[in-house]
Amino acid sequence: MTWGSEPRVVALGGGHGLAASLSALRRLTGDLTAVVTVADNGGSSGRLREEFGVLPPGDLRMALAALCGDDRWGQTWAKVLQHRFTSEGEMDGHAVGNLLIVALWELLDDHVAGLDWVGGLLGARGRVLPMAITPLDITASVSFGADVRVVRGQVEVARTAGKVLDVELDPLDPKACPEAVRAIADADWVVLGPGSWYSSVIPHVLVPEQREALTTTSAKVLVNLNLVAQPGETEGYTPEDHLAVLHRHAPDLRVDVVLADRRSVPDEAALRSACEELGASLVMSDVARDDVADQHDSEKLSRAYAAILGAN
Repeated sequence: MTWGSEPRVVALGGGHGLAASLSALRRLTGDLTAVVTVADNGGSSGRLREEFGVLPPGDLRMALAALCGDDRWGQTWAKVLQHRFTSEGEMDGHAVGNLLIVALWELLDDHVAGLDWVGGLLGARGRVLPMAITPLDITASVSFGADVRVVRGQVEVARTAGKVLDVELDPLDPKACPEAVRAIADADWVVLGPGSWYSSVIPHVLVPEQREALTTTSAKVLVNLNLVAQPGETEGYTPEDHLAVLHRHAPDLRVDVVLADRRSVPDEAALRSACEELGASLVMSDVARDDVADQHDSEKLSRAYAAILGAN
């Protein structure tokens, strides 16, 4: 890739973290692929997953909405996709986008084709793919003082009151999405994070075929650290603790650049040392919203990404 052309970027994660990253990256390139964690078992997604036996659509929906343009068409459809029904009946809490995605999956009998059709309807700047094409769950070994128990389910892991020691997928070898594996192999850049570390980010390095693609791609790997530790899941973690968790679950993953918000790093020397141990360079930037410290500002994040992608 030569700067001046659009870089091929693959962004991995789930939920609000991935959505923030995609909102920033779509300003830089149209050759953008989102690979989304599909282990959600709560809310509308969990109900649809249980009733229809499909992948949970919620995080996929959020990623599609984040790729919508800033024009009237894009923003209108983003709002429609994210709209939730409020009622006294069974439709309460369901998001329109979740229903649309599941409808297309039923009609086409193809997860990827269904998502591509939704993306086409929205005029999405980029493509959204699932991390795996088979249903899966997250399990975690969690310490509750002297007692270590297995906690099952993405929602349960994210909200646990104990300390997460490690996570696994069930099954251990879910079928990766072939299109996602190819996108990683062909990318110029792979962006991992931000997001719920154990339940949205780490799962991407646990799918065997996808992990192989991540460790063998010629793309440069950028890890975008969270702005704050997540209550329950990573409470009390420092930025360097997040990197240590990633390395423990994927010791063969090469990391080239780590992006961190200046105000979110209590000990820059410690984080810089952790990055050096991974062979990565540390980029400190102002990427948080001024009014909400635990949320990324898409314009600031876009500028930070542009500087990194353009300088490397």
